[in-house]
Amino acid sequence: MDRASYNAGLAELRQLREDIAKLEKSLAKLQRDRESRVRKLGDFDDAKAAAIAKAAGVSIGDVVALVPRLDPTPAHVRIKPQQSAVAPASEPIAAAAAQTGPEAAVAPTFPMAEAAPRRQVPDAPAITPQAGRAEDAAPLAPAEVDDAPSPPAVRRPGERIELPSMPHGTPGEAYRAATENLFSQRPNFTQASREMVFLDATTQVMVGRGGEVRLDLRARTPEEILDAVLAAAPGTERVYITAGAPWHADAERYPTLKQAVSAWLSSESQRWTVDTGRGRDRMAGHFVHPRQPVGRYTRVGAERNAEHVEIRSVGEWFDPAGADPTLVREAFVCLWKALRVKWPDVVLMGSPSQTGKDLWARTIPIKGQWAGGYPVLSHELRALFHATAGQGRTELILPPKVPAELPGLVEYDRTFAYARHTWRSPVGTPRRVTGAAFAKLTEAEQKKLLMSPAHLQVRVTVPDGWEHVGLLPAPISGDRNWEYPSTPGATFTTWAGGAEIYTALSNPVAPWRIEVLDALLFAEGDPIDKWSKWLKEAWASLSAGAQIHADPRQRQALHLASRAVRSILLFGIGGFAQRPRLITGTTPMDELHLVPEGAEILTHDERHVTWQRVSGFSRDPMAHPEWSASVWSGARAALLSMRMRPENVQVGALHVPAGQVVAFRTDAVYLTARHDWPYHGEPGDYLLKGHLASPVPAPASEDELLALRDKGRAALAAAEAGVR
Repeated sequence: MDRASYNAGLAELRQLREDIAKLEKSLAKLQRDRESRVRKLGDFDDAKAAAIAKAAGVSIGDVVALVPRLDPTPAHVRIKPQQSAVAPASEPIAAAAAQTGPEAAVAPTFPMAEAAPRRQVPDAPAITPQAGRAEDAAPLAPAEVDDAPSPPAVRRPGERIELPSMPHGTPGEAYRAATENLFSQRPNFTQASREMVFLDATTQVMVGRGGEVRLDLRARTPEEILDAVLAAAPGTERVYITAGAPWHADAERYPTLKQAVSAWLSSESQRWTVDTGRGRDRMAGHFVHPRQPVGRYTRVGAERNAEHVEIRSVGEWFDPAGADPTLVREAFVCLWKALRVKWPDVVLMGSPSQTGKDLWARTIPIKGQWAGGYPVLSHELRALFHATAGQGRTELILPPKVPAELPGLVEYDRTFAYARHTWRSPVGTPRRVTGAAFAKLTEAEQKKLLMSPAHLQVRVTVPDGWEHVGLLPAPISGDRNWEYPSTPGATFTTWAGGAEIYTALSNPVAPWRIEVLDALLFAEGDPIDKWSKWLKEAWASLSAGAQIHADPRQRQALHLASRAVRSILLFGIGGFAQRPRLITGTTPMDELHLVPEGAEILTHDERHVTWQRVSGFSRDPMAHPEWSASVWSGARAALLSMRMRPENVQVGALHVPAGQVVAFRTDAVYLTARHDWPYHGEPGDYLLKGHLASPVPAPASEDELLALRDKGRAALAAAEAGVR
């Protein structure tokens, strides 16, 4: 390109800018005109929000926002403003949270791990009034949001919130107790198997025990899918959608995917209605999820021998990655055969979580201390764990913590990560150690406590001169729930597991100041270790077959089955956490007084309103949030620092220069440079999964990070193929 072409291009770009500005101005005028017309139509006495929304091409919520009187929902069930992303705790917990100034004791430090390399990012230039406005500055990384003053324009949305505490005196005794007469016990029955089929909603090909058949799904509503499936395969009780996502068919009509899915699940039907549940593994009502929903139906008018059918996504188990229904079914067969080696009575249930918990229950010992079953913690203690124990770390670090242009992007993903952290778990009911009691212990006793299975409430201070990533989660409101402060001198109060506390006290850069406010100290056991070992053996067998089998389709089926084993362990551990139950229902418009108080309205039209409400914790014998919290804490700590035993090498984010850490995503860390970390294919090992060797702009959002991740994986695969 010469200078003349360059100048001509600039002129064309300026003209395009002006054209866009004119169109945006015209669009804004049309939108204002539409709003005015909506308000005017809303003055009509018999106006209906749904009719106006359809004519205007907007959501019912948009119409109600302009004309509030058209909201058909009673005041007692209208959506209330979000107060916090952390689940509400019980009344005693909330009351205890208001207490201030608990006695604390400073935790002793541990020997430091190998020193990490120095930070390699140049200091960002200061922004002066002449250089630019505050709103033009790059936003701070999530880890930098703390209590230190900062301009509102550079703070991430979400305010620091206060986590619940344990009350003292008699109310606090419930936090050291178990639920009366509730134990996790070995089942004395065999699960009933369910007839299942696999359906590609795009090609309309269904595969089941009887072979392959092509259906006519018409508009792909639940009624039409169920009618077609049951006509071709009578007795089917579970329909797995392998491709097509019919619940997203009219997604553009709704402001969120969740509302679109809810509307699809609750589509009007003359022959099918929502299932109310039956049997040991039956769950009532639909499960509304944006991408992996579950529809539970029963035939209208059927009493005896009623047909109960689920519509589910196979994505709960694994990403089919374009596999056809025949191959997906073969993957389930391979999965069943691999699990049957250790569990002769294995039955694949509807979800990986259900299957995982059922398989675990069949490993409960029949002799020894826990032969009678593992006690389930009190409702108060389960609520405390639910509110204070987060899951995987998800964080994007922005300039100036990283360069605006990254020299490259490298993805390290921990293979089957959670399976590495199941060898030791808390068991029984805990002993409470207050801050005052902790202060009275000797240093040796304090260190022993900090290295035991424990859940601790601590006050954390980031050390002066700290330049690396944050180490401990701080609670915030919003979608993320947690951030990781790293600004020197920042102080916050949080709950964390012993693994993370130990990492903060022994990290290779500088020990953090940890003040123990309260602690729940458990006995040490291995309640999920046998279960995890057997799953790891099944995973290893399937993974090996996926590498060496002569048939490429069978290799793919074995690979998908190995991913399903991973999901069984991953979601099984999540299932132990026992989230509060979500109940979804549909109520006719002329019976709105029957909508439960406090319900969230998902969607409504002229005939029905669909709602969802939290119903609290059930008497679930499989509820063990203390095990989930322990595994999650260990996994988060291993993202920061982990020792590879054979080589005696330290790996993780704290063992690279600070400016190289770009992001964390549950089991993965993203860096700007490649490192020679050992990999043996064992659970928890860091696998090099993607590598962009050339400079790229630092991602400013999760979507941009994922786009770079996909490019990096493709680039690494191409490079490895070229070497071969």
